[in-house]
Amino acid sequence: MANAFCSRFGVSQPIVLAPMGRVAPPELVAAVSNAGGLGLAPLLTDAPDRMRAQIRRIRALTDKPFGVNLNMDFRDDAQLDVCLEEGVEVISIFWGDPQDFTRRAKSQGAKVIITVGTSAGARRAAALGADAICAQGWEAGGHVEGKVSTMALVPAVVDAVGDVPVIAAGGIADGRGLAAAMALGASAAWIGTRFLAAAEAQTHPVYLERLLAASEDDTAHYDDLYDLVWPNAPHRALKNSTSDLWEAAGRPPLGERPGEGDVLATRPDGVEIPRYASAVAFAGLKGQIEPLPMWAGQGVGLVTKSRPAKEIVREIVDQARRIIDF
Repeated sequence: MANAFCSRFGVSQPIVLAPMGRVAPPELVAAVSNAGGLGLAPLLTDAPDRMRAQIRRIRALTDKPFGVNLNMDFRDDAQLDVCLEEGVEVISIFWGDPQDFTRRAKSQGAKVIITVGTSAGARRAAALGADAICAQGWEAGGHVEGKVSTMALVPAVVDAVGDVPVIAAGGIADGRGLAAAMALGASAAWIGTRFLAAAEAQTHPVYLERLLAASEDDTAHYDDLYDLVWPNAPHRALKNSTSDLWEAAGRPPLGERPGEGDVLATRPDGVEIPRYASAVAFAGLKGQIEPLPMWAGQGVGLVTKSRPAKEIVREIVDQARRIIDF
């Protein structure tokens, strides 16, 4: 299914692995790239030395293109330095002002993908020289900057940016979603929730069980629920006992919430995770997992089984091809 996006980024399939913090290890990033898609590594929480090691691990597992995602709310010039020193081919930029990082990355020969939530944001990204634009709809899991649905956003962004390839994100979990995105003018699909159930993902078993049992109505969009660590960052996650507790109390702000101060889980490095933290339920956590954020998009109802990433890519592409050929 090669197209303008595939040609520009050196991949054979129009699938991008959404950069999912702590649950998308090098093995998952490399597996998606080896299957013909574009793997994006979520390394924004890593110190430069660990980031360098992770990039080298991915490179040891694949000779295909891959990228690294950086978040401008946690901008760190040293992280970009590492990416450029290591010859990372693609820099994905999320949230905040991408101007200086885009300029630096492109000056060193890297390609840049900028995530936006509006057509106005897409025009700004195109003016900065973005090589592709991820149009993230409101249905997406995890942190979501915009308020517009994927169906309305993608064609608006396509019309706004001319020849710049557009990647559709939000609620896409199978080949029907990929085919629909391409019908709207997108050149690829940005997929996260489906890959949470990949065999290579480091999704905690409790989180995975909830994902596989969920329907399209089991997520909710919150402006400020899981806002410890990362405030003012709207997000979508599965409903759980923490969201129920907060809703029952009338959605109070931090400082007035039930269960504040509760330590729910502990990471392998000993760091404690309190209730309402913007954390990730990844494999290796000990403690109460169900009350933690379980990021998921509205396409979660289509995620019903775990399988290797290469099979997920093949299944999505084959289904989309049958629809488009028809």
